[in-house]
Amino acid sequence: MTDAAIQDAMPAPALERCDEMGRLVAVTWRGAGAGDDTGSARWLVAVDGSACSLRAVAMAALERGAEVDLVHVQPWLNKEAAQTELARRGWAATAQARQRLDAAAVRWRLHVVMGEAAPEIVGLADALGSRGIAIGSHGLSAAESLLLGSVTYKVVHLAKLPVLIVR
Repeated sequence: MTDAAIQDAMPAPALERCDEMGRLVAVTWRGAGAGDDTGSARWLVAVDGSACSLRAVAMAALERGAEVDLVHVQPWLNKEAAQTELARRGWAATAQARQRLDAAAVRWRLHVVMGEAAPEIVGLADALGSRGIAIGSHGLSAAESLLLGSVTYKVVHLAKLPVLIVR
């Protein structure tokens, strides 16, 4: 799908949040049938568009009557780029996850935030009162994890709630 097609297909967000400089730092959409409620019935699923993250979406959606909060984290952008790119990039990166949830009749909300991935994911899970965090693991070797860092590893160590790691 082209950038123009993504922009045309992207609905207006339900919520936008800016930082103290007026930079857009978070955008939230509600899928069909998704309410405003938060709490223990929802898993927060980190989505980056990878096959591992799509498997995490599938695992979180297995529960009967499941509702899912999706989160996609973008690295820091300047004010102008955030205004034009944050929502578009997040909407595009989560297209397959949203389609799978819609096909399974699972209600969802999408949160696109800007910042460092692990702290943003854990902070959002805490703020929403999530049941747990589901996240894909790309299977980095010990050496790769040491050199590159791993969002999954950091989430496990920062989170105070259950973390489901899906490979």
